[in-house]
Formats: sequence, C-alpha cells, structure tokens
Amino acid sequence: FRLNTRERWKICKSVCVMSFIIVATLTITQRGTTTSGDRLPVQLSQGELKTQKRNALPGGHNFWKHEATTEEATVTDDRPQGRTWDVTTTNCTANLNFTNMKWFVGLESNFQQFLLYRHCRYFPMVINHPEKCSGDVYLLIVIKSIITQHDRREVIRKTWGREREVNGNKIKTLFLLGAASKGGEQANHQKLLEYEDYIYGDILQWDFMDSFFNLTLKEIHFLKWFSTYCENVQYIFKGDDDVFVNTENIIEFLDGSKVTNLFVGDVLYMAKPIRKKENKYYIPHALYNKTHYPPYAGGGGFLMDGHMARKLYGASETLDLYPIDDVFLGMCLEILHLTPVKHDSFKTFGIVKNKNSKMNREPCFFKNLIVIHKLLPPELMHMWSLVKRNLVCSRKIEVL
Repeated sequence: FRLNTRERWKICKSVCVMSFIIVATLTITQRGTTTSGDRLPVQLSQGELKTQKRNALPGGHNFWKHEATTEEATVTDDRPQGRTWDVTTTNCTANLNFTNMKWFVGLESNFQQFLLYRHCRYFPMVINHPEKCSGDVYLLIVIKSIITQHDRREVIRKTWGREREVNGNKIKTLFLLGAASKGGEQANHQKLLEYEDYIYGDILQWDFMDSFFNLTLKEIHFLKWFSTYCENVQYIFKGDDDVFVNTENIIEFLDGSKVTNLFVGDVLYMAKPIRKKENKYYIPHALYNKTHYPPYAGGGGFLMDGHMARKLYGASETLDLYPIDDVFLGMCLEILHLTPVKHDSFKTFGIVKNKNSKMNREPCFFKNLIVIHKLLPPELMHMWSLVKRNLVCSRKIEVL
C-alpha cells in the first residue's frame, strides 16, 4: 500500500523522537558507568545509588562480605595515572586454582577465605574527601578506625587529632573505614556514620568488610587514595584510634629532620612469625615460610613523608596481600631496598612491657614522647588534660 504525505511525516517524526531518546539514554548510561568513586551518576540521587549498589551485591556471609573489586591495577610507578578514585564496579569471584592442594585443605577456614579472595585488591569508595589534600598540607593525620568506634574518633578530634595550624603548618585529619561487619546492624551503623561525616567531613570509607585480615586492604586503599589526590602533602602520621599522640613533638621532630624517604616508628628487627594457633597474629608456614620478617614499624603509629607513601603504593602493587598490615608495609619497604628508622619516642607496644606498671600512665612520659599505645577514650581524655595543663616534671626526659 502507499502512504500519503501526512502519514510519511508522522512516521518520520516518530523515528526522530525515538532516535533522540535512545541517544540520550545511552549517553546518560555511559556517564553513569564511567563515574569515579567521588562523583555520583547524573541520573541517580545518592540514596538511589546506594540502594542500587546494595541490591547488586551478593548475599551470604563470607570473609570479604562483598565480593568486590575491579581489574588489577597496572600502575608500576609511584603515582597513578588518574586523578580520581577509579574503582566503581563490584565483580570478584573466588580463586579456586589451589583448593584441591593438600596444603590448602589443611589451613584454617579464615586463611582459606583470605587466599581465595586475596586477588580482590580494590573496592569502590562510599565516602570520599579529596579536598582534604587541597592546598599545601604539612601533616596529614590518618587514623584506622571501624564504624562502631565513634567514641574513639570523637575524643581524637577533641585532642591530638584536632585540625589546626602549628607555627604556620597546616594539619589535617582523616579516619579510614570499611563497611560494618554485622549484616543486621549494617544499615543503622552506616546511617550514623554518614551523619557523623556530615558533621565533621573527615571520613574515608570503602566498600569492604572491616576485619582484622582486611587491615592490609585499608593500607593499600589509603596508599592508592593518597597517590591519587595528595600531591602537596609533606608528611603523614598514620596510626590506630587507641593511641596518644603528641602532635607538637611530631612538628618539632620534623623541623629538625632532613631525611628523604622518611619512614620512622617503633621498628621491630628480626621478628619471627608466630606459629601458635591461639595467637591473634598466628601465621601458618603455608602462607609465610621464612624464619624472620623484614624490619617493620608497629602499626599503632608511624611517620613518613609524602614521597615515601607514593613509593610504597608502587611497591604494594608488586606484592600479594598479607594478613598483617604492618608486616606487609615492611615487605614493601624491603622491595624498595629501604629500612624503617627506629625512634625511641614511638612506643606502640607500651612504654614498658609490664602492662600494669605505673610508668605506662606517667604523664611526664606522655609529654615528651610522640606515640603511646594504647588508651581507651576516657584514659586518653584524662591523660590529655594532664599533659596540656601546667605539668611540672621533676626531670626532663630527653627523647626527641
């Protein structure tokens, strides 16, 4: 049959409209799939994005909680190519290549889970604050924490982690977190964390489960984040959320330091892997068969310069993940042929070995040291008030 002019015009008009809709839809979809971790796809609100993201994650209780990562990073130098967080997808499956091997079958379940998903290196960001590194930052304080320990973060903000300037040196603070470990409480804890971040704006969070073995994930995620966003940060203090830190003593130490590739802390030399299964730091021979670890600094608190952090990121890309985070950094330093420097002002294992000794709570020590591990929030607040008032010590302790 033949169409008259009016009918042909209607058909042409319909085709044009449909073509426009298809092109617009493809454009928006493309923007959404290439969006970096710190920006939201234009067609989704933040709430919609979170709902969509949660619904896309696999269920069940496994070691990683979210089987999530992107392709292995290919950066080999000390700084990534992009300038935004580039991990946006959640797609990771277990590596079953060695599940039939005798040595693997004999491992404890937590180590089996670690090995099955060790290749899952990077996860999407949930909360990001790249502006923390804007301008010239002299010292970036970075604290490992978990969602439920909001009281520790609060007391740190009021004491040694308070953002300020010291002698013209700008100090910024960030807390590093993963996702809540208990599924039933996750949604409530996440909402509280988002409100906390709304108030303070000092939280970095990634979409992996917060657990002991995943502390190494927290380490490499920060190194990648720092190398992406922080070109103008001179120094980094990185520690736990249960330490006392004398920030003024850090500034005094750095003012007199001319060291390049700075990495200083409470260093352990010739430490042996712990083989007792009941110990928290137990490591089976199948995972590490050498007699000693390389030199490493206790993870409770250490100091490094920005250039060193970027070099560590490059080194970390060449190594398999290891379940003890501070040992893993020692392995990275070994790859770089660098040795961490021991300093007596870093006491990440206590001032004296006897945990019940009064010396571990002597304020004159706290006044002259840099890092002391470990104090709960009430103890930290009490010690801070003692150290910051007009404290008179009978003898000055020379530690700097």
